[in-house]
Amino acid sequence: MGAVLALGSVNADFVVRTESSPAGPGSLAAHSLLRTSGGKAGNRAVLAARLGAPARLLAGVGDDDLAAQALRGPEAAGVNLRAVRRRPGPTGYASIVVPADGGKTILRVPNANDAWGEDEAKVALEVDAAPDGSVVTVDCEVPVALVRAALEAARERGFVTVLDPAPPTRVSDELLALTDHLTPDHTEAKELTGIAVSGPAEAARAAEALRARGAAVVHVKLAGGGCVTATADGVTLIEAPDAEVVDATGAGDAFAGALAVALLAGRSALDAAASAVAAATCAVTGYGSQESYPDPAALAPVLAAVQKRIRPLPAVKKG
Repeated sequence: MGAVLALGSVNADFVVRTESSPAGPGSLAAHSLLRTSGGKAGNRAVLAARLGAPARLLAGVGDDDLAAQALRGPEAAGVNLRAVRRRPGPTGYASIVVPADGGKTILRVPNANDAWGEDEAKVALEVDAAPDGSVVTVDCEVPVALVRAALEAARERGFVTVLDPAPPTRVSDELLALTDHLTPDHTEAKELTGIAVSGPAEAARAAEALRARGAAVVHVKLAGGGCVTATADGVTLIEAPDAEVVDATGAGDAFAGALAVALLAGRSALDAAASAVAAATCAVTGYGSQESYPDPAALAPVLAAVQKRIRPLPAVKKG
């Protein structure tokens, strides 16, 4: 059986709740401090392992006391950490403010995530050593050279690739051409295409524009949940069922992780996207990202609800 490989950021997260969102200078009372594991790659790997897939983490941490916190979640979930690099200096850090509406404000210090050095060859070797049929997931919160090396090695092995284009300023057409599944949210889609995504119609236009730049399948995540998926066969809206949003942190990572697990199992792009929407819906209903990720039993009823909310969209007009 193949594995889900997650290359990208890992962080020590410090999450607090507030009654209102931060606005301008001054102080804001907070409560419910949560010290936990985070980072896009760490989150994807935990979600994959929670759903029963073999998961491997390719990431970097520092030599400080926060390294253990950053890796505590993946370790507890059973993620393979053999390829995690430890370097002199601080571990990636994120301070997250979650107001009463469940939205989030994140202050991120990359630290070890950006301090890999010349590791392209090592990353390529790790990908090449993965079992047949693996799925490689990457984000751009690590040096772009590493992302490119992982995607190129995955292409050589015939692995399916999933790219989370965050931050979008690091995404090039070269990376898109190596991507089987692209997972931008509505703001990232706008930055990548110039199309303001206010609903499914605009998401469809942005998705097709990104397919034209090289990505094979594009899943644009909508602001209120759900996604628009564009493939060679057309464009489809996958709506999320109603859910009480407690904390939106890590929902996008849950989307990418569940997408990878479904693709690992040989599911179609639309079936995999439905699983991704279901996982992201589960993720927003609890406090903390990895803490709220579902196991298969929790995912199943939400997925059943999502599968009733899939409908084709009109073809996007060219030009």
